[in-house]
Amino acid sequence: MKLPDSMDVGTRMDVAMHRIQVAKEDLETAYLTFNAGQFRGANNRAYYSIYHTISAVLAKEGVAFKRHKDTLGYFNKMYINTETFPRELGRKIVKAEEIRHASDYDAFYIASKDVTEQQIKTAETLLKLASEYLEIEKE
Repeated sequence: MKLPDSMDVGTRMDVAMHRIQVAKEDLETAYLTFNAGQFRGANNRAYYSIYHTISAVLAKEGVAFKRHKDTLGYFNKMYINTETFPRELGRKIVKAEEIRHASDYDAFYIASKDVTEQQIKTAETLLKLASEYLEIEKE
């Protein structure tokens, strides 16, 4: 579908900044659900903050994938393995995906306060580092 000439679709950085905003909103929702004692929901929102933050970084180079697995794999290959982002963060992102999946789909998974708090911290750290990375790279 061709967009009308009068419609401004924005730049890659516009997309990246929009995704950062979505990640911030997801993180805020993670805080709210965590504070309400809804740890399964908080794990979900923390993971989606992570996912949208990664998507923002990839938007900078015009890369997007349909599947989360592909998005995370590419990020790990291009940004974690090259140490653009810390390797330890890469391990935490993988763990966050596993916990989100268990929280959403495993009827017997019990989300703990400590584990959920760690997921939120991972989302915070990644969001901070990605925001700095995008700002540094912004020209």
